[in-house]
Amino acid sequence: MTTEHQEEFSVNGKELVKKVKELIHAGNARRIIIKNEGGETVVEIPLTIGAIGAIVLPVLAAVGAIAALVTKCTIVVVKK
Repeated sequence: MTTEHQEEFSVNGKELVKKVKELIHAGNARRIIIKNEGGETVVEIPLTIGAIGAIVLPVLAAVGAIAALVTKCTIVVVKK
């Protein structure tokens, strides 16, 4: 039986891309969810081991665009 647990990080827009890069490179996240100040999900990024290399650049470009629009946000990391 596989259990999942979540961690949450509050960051400002400037720190968002850096933190998402760290989480992707750590390699133990199954999904990253970015929420705005109101708690609404802005983007949900599923991560699979085989697709990590292929998705990093487009994901970081999308996260950079989100960072430009938000001042504060929460990153929810779902881990295995």
